[in-house]
Amino acid sequence: MKKLTLAIIIIGSFIIFSLVYNHANSVAVAPSNPGIVEPSGNPNAATPTVSGSSGSTPNPTQAPGALYKDGTYTGSVADAFWGNLQVQAVIQNGKIANVVFLQYPNDRNRSIEINSYADPQLVSEAIQAQSANVDIVSGATDSSDAFVQSLTDALSQATA
Repeated sequence: MKKLTLAIIIIGSFIIFSLVYNHANSVAVAPSNPGIVEPSGNPNAATPTVSGSSGSTPNPTQAPGALYKDGTYTGSVADAFWGNLQVQAVIQNGKIANVVFLQYPNDRNRSIEINSYADPQLVSEAIQAQSANVDIVSGATDSSDAFVQSLTDALSQATA
């Protein structure tokens, strides 16, 4: 009888813990970076809608000494292990003006949390470095690697 009572207490404690833990982690934190654009419809869609985009046709003219041709360039979709990641590089006056996330892992609360702090850091470093040569964000290695891959593809299209 003591074993049965102990087993019921342990199972009951586990069920209560599971309910409390699942309820506590049910709130999603959305990234607040304006450079991140939520994909419309399917989060893994290859062609999300980007509002406010400056267009996808590059301007063939280029300022002297510019690194890149002006325009908006979309990188390839890269696998970030927990989902796909795709970026779009906005080039103005031959320099990276902004990097917009078209896709990023966002189907798990942990992925959303990771990307909410990693994505702004990656964008800031890319703009500062004026290249895809950015440091890996600790705790977001897969997303960082996928960011570099997608941005490298976008910038290769913009190369003078």
